Amino acid sequence: MTGYSAVIRQSFDREKNILSEEQNMIDFAWLGQQSVTAEQGEELSGETIASEISEGTEEALTESERLYKEAVDKGENAWLIDCADNERVTFAFAGDILLDDEYAMMYRYRMRGSDINDTFSSDLLERMRSADVFMLNNEFPFSTRGTPTEGKQFTFRANPSNIEIYEQLGVDIVSLANNHAYDYGEEALLDTFDTLENAEIPYVGAGRNIDEAKKPVYLIANGIKIGIVSATQIERNANPDTKEATAQNAGVLRCMDPAALLEVIAEAKENSDFVILYIHWGTESTDQTDWLQDQQAPIYAKAGVDLIVGDHSHCLQKLDVVSGVPVVYSLGNYWFNSKTQDTCLVEVAITKEGIESFQFIPCKQEDCRTRQLEGTEKEDVLSYMRGLSPNVSIDEDGYVTF
Repeated sequence: MTGYSAVIRQSFDREKNILSEEQNMIDFAWLGQQSVTAEQGEELSGETIASEISEGTEEALTESERLYKEAVDKGENAWLIDCADNERVTFAFAGDILLDDEYAMMYRYRMRGSDINDTFSSDLLERMRSADVFMLNNEFPFSTRGTPTEGKQFTFRANPSNIEIYEQLGVDIVSLANNHAYDYGEEALLDTFDTLENAEIPYVGAGRNIDEAKKPVYLIANGIKIGIVSATQIERNANPDTKEATAQNAGVLRCMDPAALLEVIAEAKENSDFVILYIHWGTESTDQTDWLQDQQAPIYAKAGVDLIVGDHSHCLQKLDVVSGVPVVYSLGNYWFNSKTQDTCLVEVAITKEGIESFQFIPCKQEDCRTRQLEGTEKEDVLSYMRGLSPNVSIDEDGYVTF
């Protein structure tokens, strides 16, 4: 995401468990560069930002600035972004990433001198950094606090200082709706919110209370307002380790029962031109979709989502079209563990008319590195995806026709 952005943040009073109007903050940020405000860090009110954007008169507003001002006035979590061109907004989507120093990826990264250029291939780094919006799944909390969930086989936690890797990759937004965000309890999840907010990276699918967890993120550029929502089906039981947010407590947004997510989708649909659902679903270690994916994809497509992007299975799953909506059932592991696995980056260009292009870019996670594939390796993965995805057409460059 390039250029300046502004996000509305509502500070949560942990003692009174209330959100107050006086606590609302809005920061200006140069994403991927340095943070700036009107007075070198002075907090700004929504009215002040609207004034700064318009620079005087309502008539001077661009379409994007007008949409942003409206979002500010409605109290939405909105970001005004600057794109590489003025016709489209280019998204790059990746799957699971893990920045826990106790696991293989970060250990190897440190052993290799903490060199991001020896961790991701140069062509892949260029794609991530040049996308207007790069989104992935934050499959862990950022914290040094908390205790691991009792009885859980794998529990993850990353030092907040590791957020610098996101800056190197060009990460612009993350989903926290997954089954590891709560691995070290509520206080670690709260630290995660603080870490991402301090890094000026918006998150979706979790919050300090249920209202925050259900709040879409709106990205505004080129006169287009894009709503992003996220939720998790995992774990599928009555008392999951990963707690759902409540009126008083932090947690994730769950969608085993789709009712709450459908409310969020309806809100995003009413307030934006294009809605993206990034969802944590499916069964681990299988390239076949399961009953709940098959049951819920049509529900969300018919509810007004324009693109569904999924993860959780830790491997690639099919590309499909459901009720006219493109669906990526699973992006796979992006940079997550020491296994050798095929993975991908998915690039989607969005214009005012909808999806302009959709490209599946084959990659491989291997030896704790992730690289973009070329030649026969690339064709092998594309051929594999064609076999999984009979309802779409995938050309030799990975462009998908739905």
